[in-house]
Amino acid sequence: MTNSADGGPWQQSSFDAAVREAQDGLADGGVPVGSALDLDGELVATGRNLRVQGSDPTAHGEISCLRDAGRRTSYRQAVLYTTLAPCAMCAGAIIQFGIPRVVVGEAETFPGELELLRSRGVEIILLQDEHCSALMRQFQERYPSVWAEDIGDVR
Repeated sequence: MTNSADGGPWQQSSFDAAVREAQDGLADGGVPVGSALDLDGELVATGRNLRVQGSDPTAHGEISCLRDAGRRTSYRQAVLYTTLAPCAMCAGAIIQFGIPRVVVGEAETFPGELELLRSRGVEIILLQDEHCSALMRQFQERYPSVWAEDIGDVR
């Protein structure tokens, strides 16, 4: 277990699992966002953004991870790891299911809805991991129209 600058506990191995998912997503030609879910300190699910690969507009990394976790009666002891700040849809799922802590790889390439999550009592541990930022910058430069589509940036 690692302690963040905020003092909150998180698992490096679970964050690493989310990063691997993001890397695999980019290798598949998709948006490089990976996610992992811990319950009571145990990794129970991982997921990646599969929107491009599955032609599913809701298949963001966090949503895919929650689908992989299956039905749960409670998320009170959960920590969700994600390589990128969650968008409005994913933030809504975090709020809906009462996930109390989210470890975010980076919010530089996309600020996401961190303030919304904080306003709803979710603890955010922001790592500003350079590897996560580099994956997203690479994708955004290679596939700008796919990135705009992913975040709903309709021009």
